[in-house]
Amino acid sequence: MSMVDITAKPEIHREATAKGHIKLKKETIRRIKEGKIEKGDPFTVAKVAGVLAAKNTCSIIPLCHPLPLTSISVDFKIIDDSTVEAEATVKTKAQTGVEMEALAAVSVALLTVWDMTKQYEKDVRGQYPNTVIESIRVVRKLKEKE
Repeated sequence: MSMVDITAKPEIHREATAKGHIKLKKETIRRIKEGKIEKGDPFTVAKVAGVLAAKNTCSIIPLCHPLPLTSISVDFKIIDDSTVEAEATVKTKAQTGVEMEALAAVSVALLTVWDMTKQYEKDVRGQYPNTVIESIRVVRKLKEKE
């Protein structure tokens, strides 16, 4: 097992965008819109968490290369009364792509939304029957020509 050898590859502009969704109760979405989440604004905290995840991807995914990231953006959109979409775009000028960094950013951002809202998502038994993180995927990848 070893990292892919990218020594001979040139540094070029690369970027990737990933998206994912979290399903929440309608009441939880209402609380987010009204600013009534006890822990604070889940989107603000989750944006910071997503940025940190992108910056630390090589520390949590064993064979990822450490990359000089030049831009990380994490944004949220309420899609309907039970779905929040997270989108992350990561850019670099490096020898390998940033798909894993974008996926890490979205994943951790959505996990942070779950953490910030979990007290409203639990049922009477303390379970999460409605809460689902889904459809995390790369939706766009850009690589300058070498």
